[in-house]
Amino acid sequence: MLCPKCKHEDTRVLDSRETHEQREIRRRRKCAQCNHRFTTFERVESTNFIVIKKDESRESYNREKLQRGIWKACEKRPVTQEQVDTMLNELEEEWARMGKEVSTKALGEHVMDRLRKMDEVAYIRFASVYRHFKDIETFQKELHKLLGSTEHK
Repeated sequence: MLCPKCKHEDTRVLDSRETHEQREIRRRRKCAQCNHRFTTFERVESTNFIVIKKDESRESYNREKLQRGIWKACEKRPVTQEQVDTMLNELEEEWARMGKEVSTKALGEHVMDRLRKMDEVAYIRFASVYRHFKDIETFQKELHKLLGSTEHK
């Protein structure tokens, strides 16, 4: 593991712990050269599936790409990194059970469903990009659907 400060290759692990969900291992490390201490997280890669795009082209699933889109929707909202990580971990397990190929439609719908429960503003933001709201009427229809579902809570 490279030291992030001096780029020296010799670092040692001081402490290892499983995270609360036991899907990651948190390691405290120390550089042998500059004594800088830093933390790393190791996660088992279990998401090995192909995404089928709207134009029927295929590409490997990219967690970081999806996470960037989610964070754009969650910008300046009271959503934590832990909430997003948990959501993605759970969804990735669900998607992996769906088979070797998963459509972007399924990915988007599942993310929107989770965001709707987590933060309504983030949901509307994500939905507006994902569903390509073309005009204010389309946006208003989605907002009314959301308001209708929250009035019955």
